[in-house]
Amino acid sequence: MGIKPIESLIFAIQSNPGTYALLLGSGISRAANIPTGWEITEDLIRKLAAQKKEECEPDPGAWYLEKFGKEPDYSKLLEELAKTKTERQQLLRSYFEPNSTNNEDDKRPTKTHKAIASLVAKGFIKVIITTNFDRLLENALNELGIKHTVISTLDQINGALPLTQDKNCQILKIHGDYQDTRIKNTPSELEKYSNKFNKILNQIFDEYGLIVCGWSAEWDTALCNALSHVKTRRFTTYWAIHGELKEQASKLIELRDAQKIQIKDADTFFQEVADGVDAIEKYSKPHPLSTELAVANLKRYLSEPKYDIQLADLVDETVNKIVEAISSEDFNVKPENRENPTTRVHKYEALCSTLLSMAPIGAFNARKEHWHTWQKALRCLYKNSDSGNAYLIDLQLYPGTLLLYSFGIGAVENEKFGFLNHLFTTKIHRGIRRDDILSIQLFPPLIFDSGREIGHLLEGMGTRYTPINDWLYTTLKQYVKQIAPDENHYLYLFNKFEILIALSFRYNDTNYPGYAPPGGFIYQKEQEKQILDEIRYSLNNYENDSPFVTSRIFGKTLVECMGNLAEFEKIVSKIRESWHIF
Repeated sequence: MGIKPIESLIFAIQSNPGTYALLLGSGISRAANIPTGWEITEDLIRKLAAQKKEECEPDPGAWYLEKFGKEPDYSKLLEELAKTKTERQQLLRSYFEPNSTNNEDDKRPTKTHKAIASLVAKGFIKVIITTNFDRLLENALNELGIKHTVISTLDQINGALPLTQDKNCQILKIHGDYQDTRIKNTPSELEKYSNKFNKILNQIFDEYGLIVCGWSAEWDTALCNALSHVKTRRFTTYWAIHGELKEQASKLIELRDAQKIQIKDADTFFQEVADGVDAIEKYSKPHPLSTELAVANLKRYLSEPKYDIQLADLVDETVNKIVEAISSEDFNVKPENRENPTTRVHKYEALCSTLLSMAPIGAFNARKEHWHTWQKALRCLYKNSDSGNAYLIDLQLYPGTLLLYSFGIGAVENEKFGFLNHLFTTKIHRGIRRDDILSIQLFPPLIFDSGREIGHLLEGMGTRYTPINDWLYTTLKQYVKQIAPDENHYLYLFNKFEILIALSFRYNDTNYPGYAPPGGFIYQKEQEKQILDEIRYSLNNYENDSPFVTSRIFGKTLVECMGNLAEFEKIVSKIRESWHIF
């Protein structure tokens, strides 16, 4: 049977994130009742026949041929019916916008658009070329909170970042947008592009793999020329085919040595691609049996002091595998790397999954003899380059943050606050920059420019107050089930950990007086109050014997702890007010 072309395509997309571009035509919007060029042509013929009080059914094209002595042509007919660009734009408007008689699916993003948006969100697709005037793709991206750059005019090309530098997905609408009067419809308008449009197309066709879907290649002379002029093919071209191929498409497929993929429709095709990429991503994680074995060994080594050396070796081996992988080309932070933040964090999570399964159990059962082993693991995962893609540099700290949170939740559950303080105050050497401690270096709001800008780029986090914190909450849930199987209790432990690390920051940092980094507790006021009341109760009743004092997690004395707690509450109140959380 062999491997099917669509299977090769799925593997190519998953293994080369951001290196495949889409070339989309009107066929991808068909399920949304956005008509193709021929369907618009037939509808215009019907209106023309009605104006002449003649019947053109059942074959409007045949009626037109008999009436005017020539085959109907979408672009020429449109040019004859509407003489100016503005008139053509207004004539086409009704074909692209919903109206009160449409059902809820008409002229709205389809499964195709949503599947493409999912691939964009995860960083697999960064460049899209489309001949379509509609905004269904942009609407699908907006629904997921995905930032994107639309280029449909020369003005927008002049103001756009180069492809390799734009963090957002770029949508090149080469024939314009239906709301802009400069849309291209007529043969003369479609015959050639400006030099700047040709330049960017040449770059895409040269440097990217190509996935073609819903495009007949019949009328778009300039686009066909641009595609045929680029002789180099660094990556494969895949051409999705529905029905019979037209002559021009066949020529381009032969010229590009493209892989043909017979499809039922665009919805089925793109959903299969998105699902296939997700499936491979899941299998990229370490085998569950290897993780189970590592956790089983960890539990055995934790049981008796005689196994302390074996425990240290197990942790070192697990961490070293992560460090080695992070140092590979797959995790490079080069300026030209176009990898989506969501894709990068998923890769880190898959890479760290075994360690994350071990950490909560290790922290829950940690004796003082183990502290150095876990501290060393955090130091090893601390990585921060000086140059490259800014957000990928920031994300290098994500594995350390994952591990710190996993430790933290396990330690909070067993009230090992001394262990937490030991981790929080671990010194990190930062080369020519000032040395710092982990509670300052690895808390999300401190890593990623207050945590919100890059966090909002993560899939589904576009509208969150604390996007990275919320992402971590969802991600780590599966890894702490052995110590916190109840979700409500897990939420409590998560918030308590974030409050303690914020208090530790407030106590240890001297550069930002009057500031404490916010966590998810910022919008969970009731639970924050419960946790702070518990801490205050411990301080009031046990005074200097309170575990919060003896651990020195946010003060060396009762007075210091009470003072920092009061200051923290004022700071949190101000943050809520500035964020309009009431």
